[in-house]
Amino acid sequence: MERAQTRKYEEYAYVLDFVVRGKSTTVRGRDGIIVTALGEERLTILELLAMPNSTFEIGERVYIGKEGRTKILSVLGRLEFNQISSSAQSELASVVEKIVTHNEQRFVDYLNNAQPLTPRIHALELIPGIGKTYMKTMLEEREKRKFSDFKDLQERVGLKEPAKQIAKRIIEEITGETRMNLFVRK
Repeated sequence: MERAQTRKYEEYAYVLDFVVRGKSTTVRGRDGIIVTALGEERLTILELLAMPNSTFEIGERVYIGKEGRTKILSVLGRLEFNQISSSAQSELASVVEKIVTHNEQRFVDYLNNAQPLTPRIHALELIPGIGKTYMKTMLEEREKRKFSDFKDLQERVGLKEPAKQIAKRIIEEITGETRMNLFVRK
């Protein structure tokens, strides 16, 4: 069975940090405005080369897709958490939370469809704040009716701030504290 390998590219990324006169850490000899950003879809840390004279704000959502970029010249490569500046590291939490809230439906769908990973561990349990009790309630509730949004989940299950809990999990995955990734694609 042959399957064409289609590489999935990020369309958008959120700025974590940028250096106006920077040097790339992923591509030798590339310098200019170097932007550290987090991809919206795959949640990987990316190094971007910006167009000259572009300005950025921390947390800004920039288009990095194939056609019609306005601020980004090229995606230079992927970075590991320990390769990014401390200011980028400290912005990570708020940027991840922004992505989770901006893409609420995607994460609610995940919670509506999450399955057991092994006979003893359910994917839901890997999200901070969700233990066996919340998990059981969530599974019972989603049997009756899928969750429509975070508010619905919070009201029916009692789980406080689901967006924050999911963001916490994503950060654990980005920083490499977890063995299994639910959200971050390597």
